[in-house]
Amino acid sequence: MACFLALIVFSIMGIFSATHRALALEAFQCVFRKITLRPCNTDFKEKIKGQLVGKVLGKSIFLAKLLNKHFELFSWAFSILMIISTVWVIRGGVNFYLYGSCSGLNQASFCAFDPTGENNKISTVNNGACPAVQPNEKNLTLQKVNLDTFPRKNRGARNKVVFIGCYSCDYSRKAYLEFQELMAGNSADFTFVHYPVKNVTKPLSALAYCAYQRNQNTFWSLNEALFKAPKERLSDPAFIDGLVSGFGFNLDKMHQCTASKETWDIVDRQMAEIQKTNFYGTPTIFINGSALVGPKPSRVYERLLSD
Repeated sequence: MACFLALIVFSIMGIFSATHRALALEAFQCVFRKITLRPCNTDFKEKIKGQLVGKVLGKSIFLAKLLNKHFELFSWAFSILMIISTVWVIRGGVNFYLYGSCSGLNQASFCAFDPTGENNKISTVNNGACPAVQPNEKNLTLQKVNLDTFPRKNRGARNKVVFIGCYSCDYSRKAYLEFQELMAGNSADFTFVHYPVKNVTKPLSALAYCAYQRNQNTFWSLNEALFKAPKERLSDPAFIDGLVSGFGFNLDKMHQCTASKETWDIVDRQMAEIQKTNFYGTPTIFINGSALVGPKPSRVYERLLSD
C-alpha cells in the first residue's frame, strides 16, 4: 500500500519536479509488481520509509518511532483517505458539471469549483415574513398553478420553461439574458413571471402585464431591455416612459392601464398564484418540471432542454 500511496503523490509532484518523476516511475514499478502478485522492490519501500521517518524524526522522536514501527498501517490509512477524497472530488466535479453545484441540484454548500457560490445566489422573497411552506427546493412545484395571465411565447413547443425573476435582481438579470441566448437555438414554450423582490420594482409588474396585452411580440423586446437597463434607472418614471415609448407603445394608454384597479387586481392575483410554487428566491426556473434556483451555467439549462 505504501507503493500505491507513493505512486499517487509522486505522480502529482512529478508534474513540477524531475526528481519526483523518477520516484513516480519507481512507485509505478512497485505497484505493477504488486498487481502481478510479486513482492514490491524492498529497496524502494525502505527508501520511502527512511525519508518519511527522517523528516518526522526532526520534529518528534516518539512519532518517528511510531511511524517506523507501524509504517504499513499508516500507509493503508492514508491510502484509504486519499481514495475517499479522490472519489469525493470526482463526485463534486460531476455534480458541478451537471448541476452547477458540487453537492447536487440547488445545493448551496461550499464548492471548490464555485467558491463564491455564484451559481446558487438568489434574491430572497417574503421580506422576512414567515412562509407557509419552509424554503426547500423539494417543495417547488407548478401543480395547481394557473399561469394563464403571464406573458408566454412559443406555445406548444416541446420544452416547457417558466422563468420567475425580478428586473432589479442581479442574479435574475444574469440568468435571463443567458437563457435567452440559449433559447435562440432551442425553441421552448416560455412563460415569464416578474416577481418584484423590492417595492420600487412592483410597478413594473403592471407595466409587463399591460405591455403584453397590447403587443405580445414587442413585449419580449421591452422585457429584455428592462433586464439590460441600469438597475438604478428602473425606479425612474421618466426613464421607463422613454423605454416604453421607444418600443412604440402609446404612453397615455399605458399609463391608463398601469394605473387601473383592474390591472392591479390581476397583478395581485398573479403574485398570489405564483406563490403556490413555494419559490423562495429569484431567479427560479422550471424546465420541463425540474426546478432550478439561482443562475446556473448554460450547460445545466441546455442539459434539461430536450432536443
